[in-house]
Amino acid sequence: MREATKGIIALVGTCTVWGLSGIYYKLLEHVPPIEILAHRTLWSLIFFAAALAVQGRLAALMGAIGTRRALMLTALAALMISTNWFVFITSIQVGRAMEASLGYYVFPLVAVLLGAVVLKERLGRAQRVAVALAALAVVTLSLGLGVPPWIALILSLSFGLYGLVKKGLSVGPVVSVTAEVLLLAPVALIVLWLAHADGGGAFGTSVRDSALLAFSGLLTGAPLILFSYATKRITLATVGLVQYLNPTLQFLVATFWFLEPFSPWHALAFGMIWAALAIYTTASWRQDRAARRAVFRS
Repeated sequence: MREATKGIIALVGTCTVWGLSGIYYKLLEHVPPIEILAHRTLWSLIFFAAALAVQGRLAALMGAIGTRRALMLTALAALMISTNWFVFITSIQVGRAMEASLGYYVFPLVAVLLGAVVLKERLGRAQRVAVALAALAVVTLSLGLGVPPWIALILSLSFGLYGLVKKGLSVGPVVSVTAEVLLLAPVALIVLWLAHADGGGAFGTSVRDSALLAFSGLLTGAPLILFSYATKRITLATVGLVQYLNPTLQFLVATFWFLEPFSPWHALAFGMIWAALAIYTTASWRQDRAARRAVFRS
């Protein structure tokens, strides 16, 4: 099997897990989101630390937090990813999974906009049209529903800022995420101590809930390792295209499993976003092909 094929299979597996993860969090809807987040943080730390130990790379953690700059960037990344996780978990519990899927559809365009504003990256005509169309979709949905889609906006912006911060880190994704959850671990321990101090707390009350909470480490860690494996074997254009499987599955789960309402305003906004993504993806694919042809000719 070709390496590129292995990469695509790994990425499809990753996006499938991410896209269906809402079903998992729905099983824990009786547990407060902050408590689920705390467990996800601690069990992820255990998973990633074990993975690095097996690989003999635990010492690489110092590269992520060994300097003041690296520590500050890692702390900021930890804040962004924990915000993203918390809002996503909450969206499932309050019946807003469809809006969460919109956030992950919008994310690539938010990332492009952040690149232009912060990194001064130049936007092509197609990218400008795509970003403008996405902004129009958000305004349309806000006017139609009478309230901005805050969950979608927070998810897309927090994940976009997370990616922006990660550009400043020199370590790989597994090492950096391990460092992030390591910094979040003390807060997670305090949250769980407070949850169990008054006799509450979900862990230990039943085998089902305890097993589900412990599973959050594997659910978080395994897809990230697969994603890292995939990105080393396929082009970024392919990564960008396949990643739309994640919000698509989230959208389908919200619509057909959770039976969340899909109004005409949702249809109009999602249609605009899908059109924007089609424009953006087509332009990216053409740029990728042109770059590969230029390399081949040289």
